[in-house]
Amino acid sequence: MSREGDEHDQDAGHTAAALPPTRGRGFARSWWGRAWLRALEDAALDAAAVKTGRRLARVGGVGAVTVRPGRVTAVVRDAQGSAHRADVLVPELSAREWGRFLDLAVEQAGHMAALLDGELPPHLVEDAAVHGIDLLPGPGDLDPECGCGTWDHCGHTAALCHQVARLLDDDPFLLLLMRGRAKDAFLTELHVRGTAPKSSAGVPGAGGVDAAEAWAASDILPPLPELPGLPQAPGTPPCLGAGSAPDPASGVDPSALEHLAGRTAVEAYRLLAQDLSAEPRNGTCLTAAQDAVRLACGTPPGAVTERLAAGTGRGRAGLALAVRAWRLGGGPALGVLDEERQLEDAALVRARAALEGAWEAAERPPLHRSGNRWTIPGGGVQLRLGGDGRWWPYRDEGGHWAPTAGPEGDPATALASTGHGTRA
Repeated sequence: MSREGDEHDQDAGHTAAALPPTRGRGFARSWWGRAWLRALEDAALDAAAVKTGRRLARVGGVGAVTVRPGRVTAVVRDAQGSAHRADVLVPELSAREWGRFLDLAVEQAGHMAALLDGELPPHLVEDAAVHGIDLLPGPGDLDPECGCGTWDHCGHTAALCHQVARLLDDDPFLLLLMRGRAKDAFLTELHVRGTAPKSSAGVPGAGGVDAAEAWAASDILPPLPELPGLPQAPGTPPCLGAGSAPDPASGVDPSALEHLAGRTAVEAYRLLAQDLSAEPRNGTCLTAAQDAVRLACGTPPGAVTERLAAGTGRGRAGLALAVRAWRLGGGPALGVLDEERQLEDAALVRARAALEGAWEAAERPPLHRSGNRWTIPGGGVQLRLGGDGRWWPYRDEGGHWAPTAGPEGDPATALASTGHGTRA
């Protein structure tokens, strides 16, 4: 695990008091927390250990949680009353990765303003991932250590992970601390970079000669040189006067056009990186309808949004629901939103087993099934089963079923995220 570049954060740490039991509440309401739990579910070899950990966390079995660079720690008491120290190790970012992440934050004024205002913008985390800088954990990033002697994730480390997901709901900056930077230190570095004078090095027009003259004078013969490789970063669209009023003659909104161009550049960079890596895309190519929803994310209200709503055939309300689904899970989330599918026998058996095991018999809610959708009659809530076996929570909002959170491996947690059964 890298300790590079954290010399001023070695003593940084944050301890959160033990959280109360969570009956009637789902874990990880934020996408940061859901990503954390997905990493746990993907890493754990024993699904029963994850389920045991969820139950321990629900009943308050996790003590105070300490978050430090590269590690989270807590004492967890199991159902037998035994207490064990549980640790989960997280790889830290290198000094070079932190430097690039700071550069990305400074390059976008909106990112920097949000950070200095105490918010961690989701788009910044997505842009960083495009550049290979992962703040959110991926498969294999959560390395367990427990006093019970289990070498893989056990109920104690799984309980700790569920409690950390709750902490991330309230303070996503804990992700930065785990990766090697305390919030205050990071914001100080960000301010220093943001106020430093800009260098003219590498700026077009700052030096050199005309490209055509250089080519003519070089005596280069065919064949032409190889195409360049992947750039270090997505291209930056030209400034079109963001903040200006739309041109009445053309109907063009400069702010909307800059946003669309910027997000398109990031998506094009991601797709190019996939092609050059020769890795399979695993279904990441988007249809035109899906890409229209992606473009609608964060687009200011105006002519562009109206055209996207009309072009997808969804209308304003339908596009708003699709955007919400996209933000929760991309293309797969749109599929769950749009399609009701029938379950084959084996998938239906697994689904029923998951539902029966999620609650005690006396607490199990009544559920009416239609295809891959389970609805509580008169309750205004619904669970939808995705093709990967995860459960998506939905709620009736004005006669339309709307996604309320990302997918969960446990149907009880997914249902709780809709607010069903929450106790005052």
